[in-house]
Amino acid sequence: MRTLGQLLAWTLGIASGFAQGTFVYDQQSSTESFPGEANALIQPDGPVGQSFTPSLTAVGFIRLDLFDWNNNNGKGATVFVNLRANSIGGTILGSSTPVFMPDGFAVHSGGFTNFFFQTPVSVTPGTTYYFDLVAQAGSDTWGVRRYFFGSDYPGGTEFISGLPGIGDLWFREGIIVPEPSSVALVLIGAGGLLWVRRVRQR
Repeated sequence: MRTLGQLLAWTLGIASGFAQGTFVYDQQSSTESFPGEANALIQPDGPVGQSFTPSLTAVGFIRLDLFDWNNNNGKGATVFVNLRANSIGGTILGSSTPVFMPDGFAVHSGGFTNFFFQTPVSVTPGTTYYFDLVAQAGSDTWGVRRYFFGSDYPGGTEFISGLPGIGDLWFREGIIVPEPSSVALVLIGAGGLLWVRRVRQR
């Protein structure tokens, strides 16, 4: 049994290196087919963010549509997202891994960017939460796309300069469900066959 345990641990260890995941979207104001038609600037308009009401028990990522406001000046921006309780300035429950975007990033369109939390942040379904965007020191002025005329998202609203706005940020949030790749499945099967062979040899 010890040999079997070691073999399975080795096999699963390798498999985890090949593991991929499926994005499960919980709350969203839109999809990539309908980007925002307006914008807000993270630095001068901050705090900039959005409230939302999850139906799942965790938040693993937040996806936003960002772009370079000052194009062709040789500067980019490093941005991260805070997930907060109670208000746009409330307790920080978790912060995403910072993401660097280069000069000229998504000036015209296509700035969809994932902000991942190293560990999914636990939330209570049906409770309103908030997230805000932070551009690190030295970053260029950076924009986030939004809906000036509002959207159909019923679970929250945008915040511009820390105050509720009239629309929503373009956003999607949810979790990532790990799934084994075909390579991982082959390795697990091979591990099982090796174990059966060892048992028969005894």
